Parts: sequence; structure tokens; C-alpha cells
Amino acid sequence: MVIRFALVIAICALLVSRPGCCTAAAQNVSPLAIGETFTIDSKALGETRRINVYPPPGYKESRDVRVPVLYMPDGGMAEDFLHVAGLVQISVTNGTMRPFLLVGIENTQRRRDMTGPTENEDDKKIAPRVGGSSAFRKFIRDELMPAIRARYRTTAETAIVGESLAGLFVVETFLLEPDLFDTYIAIDPSLWWNNAKLIKGAADQLRARPKLAKTLYFAGSDEKGIVVNTEQLASILKTNAPATVRWHYESMPEEQHSTIYHPAALRAFRAVFKPRSGGDQ
Repeated sequence: MVIRFALVIAICALLVSRPGCCTAAAQNVSPLAIGETFTIDSKALGETRRINVYPPPGYKESRDVRVPVLYMPDGGMAEDFLHVAGLVQISVTNGTMRPFLLVGIENTQRRRDMTGPTENEDDKKIAPRVGGSSAFRKFIRDELMPAIRARYRTTAETAIVGESLAGLFVVETFLLEPDLFDTYIAIDPSLWWNNAKLIKGAADQLRARPKLAKTLYFAGSDEKGIVVNTEQLASILKTNAPATVRWHYESMPEEQHSTIYHPAALRAFRAVFKPRSGGDQ
């Protein structure tokens, strides 16, 4: 084993020392691109935000194709954008999901943007600033969505997917501003925020909109501090959701908070974005 290791080191040293070796190798390298990226100078947030976009298979090949849009917080390249883009790619390719334009919103101050106001002192300690979800929704509604419509060929259909605190933002938006998206996917949402006040007011919010016609898909792992609230939300929806709301709760006790996003998103995409008969978008 030592001899083999020494031999490998010697070969590597020889290759590095060869004139022009690295230059030749560099000439054969090109960037690997899976989508596009741009920035928005946001007045709502008072900062510049980076947006990452993955066009689904078939989008670039046709000038006539228009697709719905799936927005995702935690959408940076070092966050969840790559693995969700992979799910969209393979799901569209194998015919288990309709094509969606994936729009990832890269974080700056995640805990500020994903949370609403809180009266819980422990909540306030998780970041220098919290409670900015209303401003983040304004950014999405008034700045990001118009930019996406101007840049890409889209339909009017929109959806959002998020996990943990981003899942909290998804559920909060569904309850407080449901017209912003057509489909809401919340994975292991942090509904414990602000002493679970969002859950405590959910029944009233639902009853106040008897004609609400939206889709909500949410999933819960084995995380005790989370599953108690996701199960309670499911119970509230069962009793109070209008018949026009299409909702589903997926219990996934085999998953942990750190492992649930990818498998839950795959199930969600297959359930709520299933191709329609006749190949309609």
C-alpha cells in the first residue's frame, strides 16, 4: 500500500512538472452551466438580491413554450437550488411532473426574511433581525414576479416550495396572502415560531375565505418540535378548509429534519404537478 501510494505521488509530480501539461489541461476545461443568474436592486428590502433560474427541459428548444413558475427561498447555489433543479430536471424528463421554470432566491438574511413578528424572546435571539416576512413577500410580489414575467415566457400559474423556516414562510403566505401563489409546498415547516401563533389563527383565516381555491402540500419528519404542529395544521385543515382547497399532509417519520427536503419535494412534485391529460401545461 505504501509503495502504491508513493508511486501515485511520483506520477502526479511528474505530470505537474511537465512543461505545458497544466496549460493543455486548462484548455480543455469550460464552464458547466445549468441555468442563468441575475440580480435585482430591491427597494422593498433595501439591498441587492441574486436570483438563480433553471429553465426546464424543452424550454430553450422552443420559442413558443410558456411554463408556470416555481419560486423557492433558500435558492442559492450553496443552498437548495441545485438539488431542487435536479428534481425538476429528472421529473420533467421522466414524465412525472409538468415543466416549471425554477426561480431560486439566494439568501442574505434568511432568518429575517423567513419569519414574521414574534413575541417569544427566544425567537428574537436567533438573529440580529427577525420578522421581515411581510417585506420579503412585497419583494416577491412587486419586484421579483414582474422581473420574471419580463425575462421569461411564463404562464400565470405560480407555486412556491420551502423547507424549515422557508416552510414557515410558505404556510404563513398561504394563510395571510393566499392569492400570491396557486400552489404551496411546505416541508417540515417551523410552525413553532412565535409560540405557534400562526397555527392558532389558522382556523379563522380559513373560515374567512370560504371560496379559496388553492393547493397546499406539506410534509413532516420525525422532528418532535415540528411534527406536533404539522399534525395540528392537518387537523385544522380537515375541519375548517373550504372544499375548494386541495390539501395533503405527508407524514414522513422515517426522515429527519436534515434529510426530508429532497424525498418530500419529489413526492410533492409528483402529486401536485402531475402532467395533465392531453399534455396540457
